[in-house]
Formats: sequence, structure tokens, C-alpha cells
Amino acid sequence: MPIGPFRKKPAGPRPLSLALQGGGAHGAFEWGILDRLLEEDDLEIRAVTAASAGAMNAVCLAHGLALGGAGEGGRSKARETLEAFWRGVNRAGGQNVFGDSSIWTKAFAGPDWLKNTPGWRMAETLAMSLSPYEFNPFNLNPLHDVLEETVDFAAIRERSPIKLYIAATAVRLSKAKIFREGELTSQHILASACLPQVFQAVEIDGEPYWDGGFLSNPPLWPLFYDDTPDDILIVSLNPFVRDETPRSPGEIMDRLNEITFNASLASELRAIGFVQKLLDEGLLKDTAKGRYRRMLVHAITADGPLADLSLSTKFNTEWSFLQDLKARGRTAAQTWLDDCGTCIGVKSSLDLKAGFP
Repeated sequence: MPIGPFRKKPAGPRPLSLALQGGGAHGAFEWGILDRLLEEDDLEIRAVTAASAGAMNAVCLAHGLALGGAGEGGRSKARETLEAFWRGVNRAGGQNVFGDSSIWTKAFAGPDWLKNTPGWRMAETLAMSLSPYEFNPFNLNPLHDVLEETVDFAAIRERSPIKLYIAATAVRLSKAKIFREGELTSQHILASACLPQVFQAVEIDGEPYWDGGFLSNPPLWPLFYDDTPDDILIVSLNPFVRDETPRSPGEIMDRLNEITFNASLASELRAIGFVQKLLDEGLLKDTAKGRYRRMLVHAITADGPLADLSLSTKFNTEWSFLQDLKARGRTAAQTWLDDCGTCIGVKSSLDLKAGFP
């Protein structure tokens, strides 16, 4: 197979696009990663594609960079905004912020054996038989106030220094919808994070939307067709690999959730790998910013850092837990910088043939 063209390490700031997956409170892991990356003055984040909790981190980042200006001021403001957002999440009302139900709350707080009993499963089935239009008729969503208090969406619309691609799922059309930085409001972010079992669909311009993670978690394709960096750093919140086979009902549902929310990302990575193979074999022409591009793909995955956490912890917004997730994110980012930082602008550090982790 022909060897791809050699690239020299770029001089000056190294441009980077981020792809942030959704995952409820586990988004605090991404907070830690962003916090560490923003300390690197030779890295320049120019675009973020995201869904759900990743979308919340994305607008916090854009807000800070828009208000803080270029250089250290913007990076510092972005770090402050991210911390303010997650503190707001903690204060907003316990485990219901990311769409928990009473059943899941008790399952997390109580002993593990309880949720595997027949009586518990019957109660869980009963709870799932109610829609958010029945048990949440006023459509209360604590994240609305947190976003409004933390993020200046007008500033993002008017002068965001980074490109944003926020994913939501169009309910009636069964299509992925991408919202851009020039149109964003808190409603777009709530649409991207709308779990239909808990929240009523978010209607925007007459179309109802659900969580973007169902079809794009996160979407990568917008980065291929726009003027964005060739390097993409993917941050996943759902482990791709589990050592044990799930056996209890709760474990089976947890793993099914992870597989479902990783499916679109895995599919896009296979497509990228296929295009890269055709480019390497000379069957496609690399047109840089045109139809086909040679993307340099990197990843910080949940495999390892979050492998010990179950689905129920995605609803845990206790400050000590969020701080633990942030610390895990900073450690994961540091490991990636040490092992793969020199690959930015030079080559992919993720083997697309092997995939994750």
C-alpha cells in the first residue's frame, strides 16, 4: 500500500477540532479534558461538534472564548465558565437535572441488589409506562435556568471565535439536525439533550426534537465539508469495550444504552477509515478543503477512565462526584498529550482499522 505524504510538525499554534459525545453527568469528564487542553497555549480549538452534555460543554467553551478575547484571557474565561456551569448543575436539584426518574434515583441511592429484584423491575416497568407529558405536564427542565444564567447566547451568535455544530434528532423526520453558532439559544441545547422518556420534545421552528445522540453522538461529517482543522479529537463518554457479559436486567439495559449511543460514531469512523483507505490507494484525490479530505483522527475514550461507572451515575450531580469526573478528565487529557500530542498536524493517533478503544 502506498505510504501517505510525510507531514512536518506545524509551526505556531496547532489547530484542532473537538468532537464531544453526550452522556449526562459524565459530561464533567469532558469538562476536565477541556480544562487541561485550555492550559496549552500552543493548541487552538477552532471547531466543536457535539451532542447533549457535549453541547453544553461546547457552548460554555464558546461563551468564554467570545467574552474573554484572544489568548490567555479567552482560555481563562472559558475555564471559569465551564466550572460555573457544572456548579450550577450541582445546585439545580440533585439527580433529576439530566433526566433521572424516581426509579433510577432510588436505584442509584439504594443497594445494588434492590434493582434486580422482581418487585423493583415491576415498579420500573410501571414508571416507564408514563410519558413526560403525563408526569411532567409543565415541562420543567432545570437545565434551562442553568444555561441561561451561565451562557451569553447572544455573544455566541454574534462573535463566537469557534465554529459550533450542535446535533439534535428531528422526531417526525427521523433525521439528524445540525444547529450552528449563529442561531443558538438555550432551546437548541435543550433539544440536543432531550431524553424523550423524561422531557417533552423541544419544538424549534415547528419541528419537535429529541436528544442528538440517537443519530449523531457526536456528528463528525460537518467537519469534513467546512473550513475546519484536519485534526479531530474525539471524546467519548460511553465505553466501547466491557470485559464482562451483562446478565442482570439492569446490566443488560446499561450495556444496550452504551451500544446504542455509540452506534452512530462507530459508523462514521468506519466511513472515515474507508475514505482514508481509498486516498492511500490513490483511488480518490485528496482535495484538502473539497469533497474528500485526509482527516487526522485522535481520541480520548471512556474505556478505562469511566469503565467502572454504570448508567445510573450519569444522573449523579453531587459536587464531589463531578469533581472526581473532572479530575479523571484532566488525567486522561494529560496522558493523551504525553502520548499523542506530537501527532497533531502530523498523523492520526487513532488506528481507524482497529477502532476504539
